[in-house]
Amino acid sequence: MNCTICKSKINETFLRKIIGTYVKDDKGKKHAVCQNCQAKLSIGEIKEKL
Repeated sequence: MNCTICKSKINETFLRKIIGTYVKDDKGKKHAVCQNCQAKLSIGEIKEKL
């Protein structure tokens, strides 16, 4: 799985959960966001880039 913002590969835990989060856009679609993008951007900036 790749990050929607920076297109880098998102690692998974041994239970196949991503190391990051999912963010919903205005239409309700979920997008995967990596940990690095979460640290650099605020939630408002992340939603703008989706």
